[in-house]
Amino acid sequence: MTDDQEFFQSSEFQELLKNYEESVKSGYPIYMDADDLADIADYYQLQGKTEEAKAAINLALQFNPEAVGPLLFKAREALLAEDFEAAEAYAERLEAGDSREALYLKGEILIRKNEIEAADELYRQYYKDVEPDEQMDYVYDIANIFSEYLVFDKSFEWMARSQGDDSDDFKELMGRTLFGLGKFKDSEKIFNELIDKDPYSSNYWNALASTQYMTEDYHSAITSSEYAIAIDPHDADALLSKANSLFGLNNYEEALSYFKKYSEILDDDEFGLLRQGSCHINLGHFSEAVEILQKAEEVSPSDSIYLPDIYQELAFANNELHRPETALYYLDKTEDLDCDHINIAVIKGHILLYNKRSEEAEAVFKKALIDSGNSPKVMLRIIISLYDNQYVQTAYRLLRQFFEEIDDPEWKEGYAYMALICKDMNYKDEFLHYLKMACEKNPKEAMNVLECLFPKEMEVKDYYEYMLNLIKNE
Repeated sequence: MTDDQEFFQSSEFQELLKNYEESVKSGYPIYMDADDLADIADYYQLQGKTEEAKAAINLALQFNPEAVGPLLFKAREALLAEDFEAAEAYAERLEAGDSREALYLKGEILIRKNEIEAADELYRQYYKDVEPDEQMDYVYDIANIFSEYLVFDKSFEWMARSQGDDSDDFKELMGRTLFGLGKFKDSEKIFNELIDKDPYSSNYWNALASTQYMTEDYHSAITSSEYAIAIDPHDADALLSKANSLFGLNNYEEALSYFKKYSEILDDDEFGLLRQGSCHINLGHFSEAVEILQKAEEVSPSDSIYLPDIYQELAFANNELHRPETALYYLDKTEDLDCDHINIAVIKGHILLYNKRSEEAEAVFKKALIDSGNSPKVMLRIIISLYDNQYVQTAYRLLRQFFEEIDDPEWKEGYAYMALICKDMNYKDEFLHYLKMACEKNPKEAMNVLECLFPKEMEVKDYYEYMLNLIKNE
């Protein structure tokens, strides 16, 4: 079994797939190796073709009920459904055919049960008996298993046993593990080294783009994703990476076009549809946003982590279309979801305030603030909502008080909003003061909040001097 995209694109696999699909189409199945059928099932699984994957695996098990590949496929299917009893049964059946794969699977079962230390102990005990010439491969396999299950600290620990493996596979795994540990610059360095050796690997370019995106180096991330797109114009990861980076630069129109391309390939992926909706909202296309977000809701599984965001965006779009009750309905749909309910409450208060239901809004805001333990972040969001809803004097007074009471020299948020409020109130000296603070303390917030006041493409570092000269020459 494999999930190697390069293998799936190889002429060898494509010929295998062609023969299989022709046999299925003709209605006269040909005999194929069971593990080859397992690879075909993996391919279908990655394409989101669940029924085709199951058909290939069932055929494989008809040909060879104890074949390792199909048994692993069924075991991991059981693991995904958290049917640990079935997964353990498959592990026992694997024992006779491939004891190493059986061991790997037993460890995976423990990881899925969140028994991380038990899995690590199981793998370490077996490591003692691994032949010296097989130890490097074993270490890589275990590190890869932990990495696939996002247990990056354990993956890193196992790679430390590698004894200087400098293979490309090891470097790639190290790069992905460092990414998972939040060491994005170190990860970026590794993928740059890999690209120097193989500049035609879309996997490497996509990984590099991801590291750059996480450090908010959006322009570099776009360039990297463009290399991946040049290699494969239908690379969904590359299209999504470019779309996300354009979104990060507030280039919503171009981002929308790439999210659409992504959704053409993966039309049942709710994230791509959600992002399309967010682009439409930022472009003021509220009816279009509702339409695409409703589709995102339809295709989302009930446990999708994106459902709260979908409902929030539906609430915003419907509110802008003057449908407050519909907006509140979508917020209420988050009540039983695993999400930030205080955040939802602040959004609800904002919508109530927008619709002149100030007493209800005040009650919701007060409860959110109490439930948050008087969180400064929540208080700031409430103040911003007041400003957005034209309570400018109140927002100014509360924000001045807010900054006076913040006892944290590392605090970076809200200064751009205060600059904007002072600009609206024509308090020029205060505007310049808070503009300078915003640019120094939080350039990203300064760009997002204040870019409308400056020439397009101007860098944040130039905002203060530009505005200072503009005011002097008025």
